[in-house]
Amino acid sequence: MDSTKPQDIASTSRRHLLQLGALASALLAAPTLAGAASSAAQVKPEGDAIVPFKIRVPQAAIDDLKLRLRRTRWPEQATQAGWVQGVPLAAAQSLIAEWRDSYDWRVFERRVNQHPQFLTRIDGLDFHFIHVKSKHPEALPLLLTHGWPGSFAEFLELIGPLTDPTAHGGRAEDAFHVVIPSLPGFGFSGKPSGAGWTAERTARAWAVLMQRLNYGKWVAQGGDWGATVTTRLGIQQPPGLAAVHLNWQFVFPDKLPEKLSAEEQRAVDGATRFTGDGFGYFQMQVTRPQTVGYLVSDSPMAQAMFIYEKFHTWTDNHGKPEDALGRTAMLDDISLYWFTDSGASSARFYRENQGESVGQGQIHIPVAVSIFPHEIFRAPRNWVQAKYTKLIYFNELDKGGHFAAWEQPALFAQELRKGFAQVR
Repeated sequence: MDSTKPQDIASTSRRHLLQLGALASALLAAPTLAGAASSAAQVKPEGDAIVPFKIRVPQAAIDDLKLRLRRTRWPEQATQAGWVQGVPLAAAQSLIAEWRDSYDWRVFERRVNQHPQFLTRIDGLDFHFIHVKSKHPEALPLLLTHGWPGSFAEFLELIGPLTDPTAHGGRAEDAFHVVIPSLPGFGFSGKPSGAGWTAERTARAWAVLMQRLNYGKWVAQGGDWGATVTTRLGIQQPPGLAAVHLNWQFVFPDKLPEKLSAEEQRAVDGATRFTGDGFGYFQMQVTRPQTVGYLVSDSPMAQAMFIYEKFHTWTDNHGKPEDALGRTAMLDDISLYWFTDSGASSARFYRENQGESVGQGQIHIPVAVSIFPHEIFRAPRNWVQAKYTKLIYFNELDKGGHFAAWEQPALFAQELRKGFAQVR
């Protein structure tokens, strides 16, 4: 790219940039669920009701997983070393061996069930969410939205520091009430039976959820698809929403300048890499989510590798995903996708948003921004300020990646405390 003029970059990669915006990457069960995680004993929400929820994966489903893992059929070794063709065979076999022989889903299940969880029906779909209130009465309600291939598991380490800051190096005035919903088709939320569950519609559902929880003033945070939904919330400006925080910013100019700054070149390079070598998974889920479902719904090995590869590519690691995320934590998330059989339904969220351009439009409520060094695409400050007209916080950190809350929970908690300080 050294010999390429900036305007040539604009003409050759603009299509990709716009595509990312349009696809909401912007450069990027419940009683109604099918699958092993459903429970006949679980109470269904009716009307505006909010009903308690506990995870109860049948033992038969766990036994079936172990059997499938024991019968895994492996492909041959890649013809190139490292991760350039995907997960190396040895790394894949090591992860699957741990999932099969020593990983204990019940530990994760008990951990999550220690937190208050609920189901509520919004716009015809059941949504699962964790809701932990702070002991501090002046706590600020905070909505956290995950993405793919993440889940509510990304935020579990944040719950303590956010709700009980005095026990985690903060002050009482830093406290948040925490609400963590699962996106439609993800985790224990319901699977849409028809098209139409876009980020726009999901954002409207989140506003209903916060109203249903009687929060008159609240803030929202998101990364990955969570950033898409949170961006939509910022544009919609529902009653009570005071500010948003984004750790992935879907912003780019309508026209690239003739001479790019170092930060602008960094952004263009990141977008070009992502829409080239790193874009295959995206196109698969946008165009053929049902086919993706056939692959990952029947093979736990396929489900694991589809996710594990992204943990390698998108985290701030030193050569392997385990440098950034614990293996047990990764298997918790992978198991969540497996037991809820949400490979196809989560992939459809990509297809639903293929025509949505979250990179267009401005947010006119306060916006806080944290940029982590191993993010897929890192927007320069001047691009951010052009789209977020009330930028109240901007910080570039020295460690962390795409799963920032999961990789660096202590830093992430500090960013939320600082980012929302002005709107308390």
